[in-house]
Amino acid sequence: MKRCLNDLSVSSLMAGFVAVLVGFTSSVAIIFQAAQALGATSAQTSSWIWALGLGMGVTSLGLSYWTRLPILTAWSTPGAALIAATSGISMPEAIGAFLFSSSLILLFGLTGWFARVMDRIPLAVAAALLAGVLTRFGLDAVLSVKSAPLLVLVMAAAYLLGKRLWPRYAVPGVLLAGVMVAAAQGRLQMDAVEWAWAQPVWTTPQLSLAALVGVALPLFLVTMASQNLPGVAAQRAAGYRIPVSASITVTGLAGLVMAPFGGFAFNLAAITAAICSGPEAHADPARRYTAAMAAGLVYIAVGLAGGSVVGLLVAFPRELVAAVAGLALISTIAGGLATALKEEKHRDAACLTFLVTLSGLSVAGIGSAFWGVVAGSLALLVQHLRSK
Repeated sequence: MKRCLNDLSVSSLMAGFVAVLVGFTSSVAIIFQAAQALGATSAQTSSWIWALGLGMGVTSLGLSYWTRLPILTAWSTPGAALIAATSGISMPEAIGAFLFSSSLILLFGLTGWFARVMDRIPLAVAAALLAGVLTRFGLDAVLSVKSAPLLVLVMAAAYLLGKRLWPRYAVPGVLLAGVMVAAAQGRLQMDAVEWAWAQPVWTTPQLSLAALVGVALPLFLVTMASQNLPGVAAQRAAGYRIPVSASITVTGLAGLVMAPFGGFAFNLAAITAAICSGPEAHADPARRYTAAMAAGLVYIAVGLAGGSVVGLLVAFPRELVAAVAGLALISTIAGGLATALKEEKHRDAACLTFLVTLSGLSVAGIGSAFWGVVAGSLALLVQHLRSK
C-alpha cells in the first residue's frame, strides 16, 4: 500500500475521475432504460447502480493492485442496450439470465479459451482496433463545437496550453476550464441532483428457456465480442500484457455475486482504460495502475451513493463530457495509429480494421469492434495465402 501511495499523483487521480465521468455519463441512460424494460422499481434501479458501481470498483481496484497494471473494468454497454430492447421477460427471469451469462464468462476465463483467441490477433490489428474505437470520441469532441462553441474551444485552448506548460496536468486543466465555462453559462444542472445513499435490493433468480436463449446467450456474446475483445486489445496496444484469463475470471465472478442486485455483466474496459493507461495519467507507464485504482475508488463511491452521484455526473453538459473524453484520448489515438501502421506488410489489414471499427457497424447485435477484427484478420489471412 505504501508503494501505491508513493506512485500516486494528481494526474493519475484526475485520469481516474475522468474515466468514471466518461464511462457513466456516456451510457448511464441505457442502464435506466434496461432496468425499466424489465419493470424495475425506483429502488431496484438504484440497486442496479449500487451493484454495477461496487462490482466495477472492487474488480478495478483489486486487479490493478494485484498486477500493478492499469486494469479497469466496466459494465457491458451493448449488453445494457440488448436488455433495454427485451420484452416479455420478468425481472427474476432476467436475473437468472444474468447469472447464466456470468457463468459462461467465468468458464471462458478459467479454461483460458478467450486468452488463446486473443493471442492470435496481431498487434497491428489490435492497435488499429483501439484507434477505431477511440477515434469516435475524438470526432464527437470536434462535432460538439457546433452546439457549444465557446465551451469546447476554451477547453481545446486549455489542452494545447496545458500540453505546452504542464503536460502531466493537461487533462485536469481541461476539465477545470470546462466546468468554469459551463458554470458561467449556467449549464451545470446541480439542482436536479437528489442526495441519497443507494440500498441493495435482492431479486431471487428464476431460470426460463426464453430468458436463457433471448437474454443470457446474446448478453454473453456481445460482452465477449464487443467489450472484452477491445478491452484486451486496448491494453496490448498500450504495451501492457495483462493476465487475460485471470481478469476475465474475476469479471465473471463479480457478475455471479452482483447479478441478484442488478449487476448484469462486467467486462474489461477499453475506452476508459485507455484514459488510465495513456501518458496523461502518469509520465511513468509503471505507475499508471494508480489511475485505474483511483477510478475503482470513484466507482465504489458512485455505487454507494447510487442515483445521487449519477445525477451529479449527469449534471455536466454533454459537450463538456465529449470534449474531455476526446482531448484526453488524443495521445492514445495517435499511439494506436502509429503502432498499427508501423509495419508496411500489416498496413492494409490495420487500415481495414480501423475503418470497420470506426464505422459503428452492428450485425446480429454484435458491434463494430468485433467485425473490425474479423475484417483485419481476413485481410491478413488472404495476404498470407497470396505470399505463399
